[in-house]
Amino acid sequence: MTLQPNQAWMIQVAWNVTMEPWGFLSPGQYLIHDHDGKYGSAFQQIIDVAGVKRVSLPPRSPNLNAYAERWMRSVKEECLSRLILFGENALQHALTEYATHYHERNHQGKGNVLLFPAVSQNTAHAGLLRCRERLSGLLKYYDREAA
Repeated sequence: MTLQPNQAWMIQVAWNVTMEPWGFLSPGQYLIHDHDGKYGSAFQQIIDVAGVKRVSLPPRSPNLNAYAERWMRSVKEECLSRLILFGENALQHALTEYATHYHERNHQGKGNVLLFPAVSQNTAHAGLLRCRERLSGLLKYYDREAA
């Protein structure tokens, strides 16, 4: 990883992500990128030859990818900033566990109110409260067992 990638570095990245044994971009997939100069013609040609479809974002569109940016903020604040990771396998495991946790938990809207509340608002007679943990208790999700 580099703090200031240049065009030569991005060409190497293009080779790495499209190579058969370990690359994760395969024909028919999409690569979304902005109009930065580091995505030069050589980078674009490598991606095109690999059969990956490039989607270039329009200029001056900072809020275009707000959902992805919000998810990245959540995973950094709630998970990655609280872990010391040793290697790619540990990172992959943490991200997989967080993604599972993110999709199973309740997402709340304005005023901290559930978007789709349960049919019955009276939970006093519902089942016992249970806690599901991921990443050794770093991520917790609480729900009620069926009565």
